[in-house]
Amino acid sequence: MKANAKSAEVKNAPKGKSEVATAVLGDSEIGEVKIHENVISSLARRATLEVDGVSRLAGSLLVDNIAEIVGSRRMQDRAITVQMGEDNRVSLEIKLNIKMGYRLPQVAAAVQKSVISAIESTTGMTVSKVDVLVQEVEPEPETEEEENGDGDIPTVNPHEQMPMR
Repeated sequence: MKANAKSAEVKNAPKGKSEVATAVLGDSEIGEVKIHENVISSLARRATLEVDGVSRLAGSLLVDNIAEIVGSRRMQDRAITVQMGEDNRVSLEIKLNIKMGYRLPQVAAAVQKSVISAIESTTGMTVSKVDVLVQEVEPEPETEEEENGDGDIPTVNPHEQMPMR
């Protein structure tokens, strides 16, 4: 049982079916080991969202809702483009939003390192490049104190007994 895991063969779906690439990582007497591009996308999504400063994957809420209604891919899948190549290589483009107050170049570089590490350590494939497209800078959500004013005004519990004078 000799497995050939040194190079991946890229296979596309037959004509008439959706064009989805898989990489053949190993081939032995008992069968092939294939990795679907959705696995690469899922690993990239998780690695991206773990980076401090990343708000979310980019997308338009209106377009995403309409796309889901008509049965199109989820926003997370459209925000990550995966290209599987020869010789066990993969390249990605990730569209994301970053939180206000973070340095964009540092966050983008951290996303690239995180994605490369996650994919290479999990799949054994080589990530040739990760392009990061920052589409929006989002403000930090307001804290409860900011929403209620300056935080110095005490709140009154209506169920609490008031002291008698």
